[in-house]
Amino acid sequence: MRQQHGGASGGTRRRWMYDAIAGVSVAMVGIPQSLAYAELAGLPPIAGLYAGALPPLLAAIFASSPYLQTGPVAITALLTYSALSTIAMPGSPEYVGLGLALALVVGVVRVGLGLLRAGWLAYLMSQPMLLGFVPAAAVLIASSQLPKVLGVSPPGYGNEIVEAGWGVAHPAQWSLAALAMGAMTVVVVLGARRLHPLVPGVLLAAIIGIAVSALGFYSAPVVDDIPSGFLPFTLDEIPWDRLPELLLPGAIIALIGFTEAASISRRFASEERTRWNANREFISQGVANVAASAVGGMPCGGSFSRSSVNRMSGARTRWSGAVTGLTVLAFLPFATVLRPLPLSVLGAIVIVAVVGLMRFRPLLRLWRLSTPQAVIAWSTFLATMLLAPRLDIAVLIGIGLSIAVFLWRSLQLEIDVETEGTTLRFVPRGVLWFGTAQRLDTVLLDALAEHPDADALVIDLSRLGRIDTTGALMLRSVLDQARGAGLLADVTGIPPQSRKLTERVLGPEIGPLD
Repeated sequence: MRQQHGGASGGTRRRWMYDAIAGVSVAMVGIPQSLAYAELAGLPPIAGLYAGALPPLLAAIFASSPYLQTGPVAITALLTYSALSTIAMPGSPEYVGLGLALALVVGVVRVGLGLLRAGWLAYLMSQPMLLGFVPAAAVLIASSQLPKVLGVSPPGYGNEIVEAGWGVAHPAQWSLAALAMGAMTVVVVLGARRLHPLVPGVLLAAIIGIAVSALGFYSAPVVDDIPSGFLPFTLDEIPWDRLPELLLPGAIIALIGFTEAASISRRFASEERTRWNANREFISQGVANVAASAVGGMPCGGSFSRSSVNRMSGARTRWSGAVTGLTVLAFLPFATVLRPLPLSVLGAIVIVAVVGLMRFRPLLRLWRLSTPQAVIAWSTFLATMLLAPRLDIAVLIGIGLSIAVFLWRSLQLEIDVETEGTTLRFVPRGVLWFGTAQRLDTVLLDALAEHPDADALVIDLSRLGRIDTTGALMLRSVLDQARGAGLLADVTGIPPQSRKLTERVLGPEIGPLD
């Protein structure tokens, strides 16, 4: 018994050791990334550190995936900027307060969806819509960071792509120091990836940038404003009267941002043949955002890159995320060492991080698979690019088109009419519901007029996906009309999922509603 107890204790110690190593490894990558994503969101860099401290610690308590790492992420940061930049000046106290309020709204929505067991919503985001939105968002993110890498300050055109274009078109204003530091960051981060995925290229680039700047060899803009100390309490800084105007963008971030966490978690669970609970993950991510709003953070989500590092570093349980949070908490009193960090390094870190999201080949190939779905994807892509920073409108356009295409396809009931001697054979394809039921009646009248010598009708339902009550009643009406016209009428191949309803409607000699 002692040996068994000792073996169990040894296994527990090993798991804790692996989780500790993985959690610290993620924190080393997450600290510079958090600064970069806070800059992307238009918030002070320290907000990213705060969002990488307590939120992942609390998220670990409720998380379902053992590998998911919570904190600032690129898409959520861009959506945050999109939601707030049109109603407040980025970086201003008003903007920071609205950022806290937005994190609270995102958190409450996610916790509510989890408690209501609405995790299935994570699966309802149209894939074509995401195929269009994500690469367009990645282009906007990279464009927003390009001026930092070039060391220029473009006029405020209100569109990241236009501002990036202005920066590229004015090489006389480029800062060679910023450009060299950005190039160094790209080389170090990509080179580290080629050496081994666990080599912390982001951390190495940040250290080199800080060293060069601190030694006086860098003259371009730096982070500069990084306070030291522990987490502040910021619930009293939230503008509660302005929460209503943040409900829509908060709900959009809650859903769009969760798709990344869901995708990561489902992938890891599938590869390891383990269960994953979307409801628990919704609660986990929601709690993280509520915590971020209380401690000066920003809206956050699940990070694909840091979760991958966590897994490859040997994490065994969800507590590795707690270790990451504790590591960042321990670093906060020393955060002033980040003040000399060049902004061009942060910009290059973000650009390298989102390049992998610029997947345009699926957009092109979608035309060969389905024209309507390609229209959804490309419309969302163009709307995201052209309407920036109003990405909420672009997302709503994508969702609206997805619903419209779904309804249009649901209204398509194709009916093949075949003749075998004097027997008519109808083979409907699609869904027989109240939106398409009338089509069956129209086809019957046309067929009877075209084949006056027909004496039998067989309706083959085997290729129908579903039959609702209106569809079953219309089917009964068509059969009764055919029999009234002197035909022998019957149905075959009733779909199993609609068998009970269809048999109840067709079974009695007297109509079920008579």
